Amino acid sequence: MHQLSKTQVDRLGDRLRSSPLDEADVRMLDQYRRSFSSAYEIVVRSIRDELTLEPTGRPAKSTSAITEKLQRESIRLSQIQDIAGCRIVVADVIDQDQAVKALLRLFPDARVMDRRKAPSHGYRAVHVIPFVERKAIEVQIRTSLQHLWSEVSEKLSDLIDPSVKYGGGSEEVRSMLLKTSEFVGQIEKSENELVSIAQQVGATNFSGEIDQVKREILKMKADLSAMIRDISGDNKQGV
Repeated sequence: MHQLSKTQVDRLGDRLRSSPLDEADVRMLDQYRRSFSSAYEIVVRSIRDELTLEPTGRPAKSTSAITEKLQRESIRLSQIQDIAGCRIVVADVIDQDQAVKALLRLFPDARVMDRRKAPSHGYRAVHVIPFVERKAIEVQIRTSLQHLWSEVSEKLSDLIDPSVKYGGGSEEVRSMLLKTSEFVGQIEKSENELVSIAQQVGATNFSGEIDQVKREILKMKADLSAMIRDISGDNKQGV
């Protein structure tokens, strides 16, 4: 089957944005999504074999998700970089930075989007986007706290309003998600600063003090995790 040209893809995106697809366009979109399969498998296999990490993912974005993204953003179909993608969840920001560096060694030409520096409606993660066989495959790298926050955002979107994860919903929900996201950022900044201090002064010289700070950070992380889960549970009961 012949590959679709960029022009064909973008015209399909225009039709998808403005009106329901007919049968021919549905087949064309399916063809376009399936064209990412080989590149996706290469990326996932490389991560497993070379980095010994276990990604989870989806070979192709759903039709509804593609449509919503086109309608929500000023973007062409050929520019969407997460038609296919996978996710890696690591323990903390230290492991996250190491995973990003490892991915860039594996895919030197990959683009990096650091959503820790500029969170999107509270969403924090690092996206590494390698181009394999001329296809963009998005690799999300999240810490356990970032992943928990994202799962709660997704759940609230399902239970309350689909626009929640894009900054919609009530002021109360938006404020809660932004505040908990900021708390995640503060904790993970403290983790980075602790490692930096330990490297500069020598952990052996201040082992007692450093261990105490570690325990305090771990307690804050546990408290925040419990708080986020409580928020999700409370909203579920109220629906």
